[in-house]
Amino acid sequence: MTDPIRIINEKCVRCGACVRACPFDAITQADRKSFPVIDLQKCTLCGACVQACKFDAIEMRESCAPLTDLSAFRDVWVFAEQHEGRLHSVTFELLGEGRKLAQSIQMKVCAVLLGHQVEPLSKELFARGADRVYLVDRPDLAHYQDEAYAAVLVELIRRHKPNVFLSGATTVGRSLVSRVAVPTRAGLTADCTGLAIDPATGNLLQTRPAFGGNIMATIIAPNARPQMATVRPKVMKEQAPDPTRTGELVVEAMADEIVRARARRVRFVPEVESTVSIADANIIVAGGRGLQKPENFALLRQLAETLGAGVGASRAAVDANWIAYSHQVGQTGKTVCPKIYFAIGISGQIQHLAGMSSSDIIVAINKDPDAPIFKVATYGIVGDLFAIIPKLTAAFQKMLAK
Repeated sequence: MTDPIRIINEKCVRCGACVRACPFDAITQADRKSFPVIDLQKCTLCGACVQACKFDAIEMRESCAPLTDLSAFRDVWVFAEQHEGRLHSVTFELLGEGRKLAQSIQMKVCAVLLGHQVEPLSKELFARGADRVYLVDRPDLAHYQDEAYAAVLVELIRRHKPNVFLSGATTVGRSLVSRVAVPTRAGLTADCTGLAIDPATGNLLQTRPAFGGNIMATIIAPNARPQMATVRPKVMKEQAPDPTRTGELVVEAMADEIVRARARRVRFVPEVESTVSIADANIIVAGGRGLQKPENFALLRQLAETLGAGVGASRAAVDANWIAYSHQVGQTGKTVCPKIYFAIGISGQIQHLAGMSSSDIIVAINKDPDAPIFKVATYGIVGDLFAIIPKLTAAFQKMLAK
């Protein structure tokens, strides 16, 4: 059988039950004299038609069939994203959330650590809540590469069968997890802002914004394992470190052909930026279309350097090539949660608010008194930002000099 699913005409009685059972309109039947036809472009291989057919006339390739025995899948896994030997803070958020999920289904929290000479990081993972760390340490994994990292994770999932797999919705996480979900036939939900376990079924409830943030959708994958989700950074609390915690370190060997990648890293050119990264900043000074041209971001950088802050931007400013994408805050950029967020010349569309509305204090500066940003702002200033920002910078410089 070359197709993942097919109708066996010799067994089919053309009753139409499969047509009615398909939730995706992927099966059509011209009339009762014709055999049903499966549109493989629409079919999701959910198996509803297989269950509906009383004559065993629909055959699905075994590797594509929905899982029926889920008992073999155990534990909550967290991808421990690291760069140059430093763990990304979203890893600690996921370990904290993973502990809650694991406790509710009486399973363990496991971290997956890939890289080279990164074994010392396992102690930090244990301190942050991991019960077990799966370590793959090889020179060819020293730097992140999609193909190699994905191949290793797929092999680990096939060996150990995790029930839940969590990763940060970072640049690395978004690139990596989709490559893992397809070969493992996992149920993947991207950019989650909430996770919970359904007490009735034990399924993972994955909540994310939908329709531009206008509604919150809760998604389940009852017939797929692992249940896989990426989670936006800064939306969950980090697990507090406990230096006395220990755990089990499992060193995994990988064959060379698994790790071999078609691409190779030639060099890495870091972005040169004089201000703090918005992912780590306690204060963020963000600008939007109201800045009018890229040169005016110099005003924001001066204020940010005075405050020890990071420089952020709206999607409009990034799309206009006024500033690099790494500064974008919002639904299609980074989610941030600083103590103070300056929204300067930003109207406050819902896509932007999705990335910064959880900030402790929001200071909005805009010449339009009806701008949506003022509805979420703690403090609002209506006026010309080109007159206000230099005065604010000078006032902060004077205050901090004392």
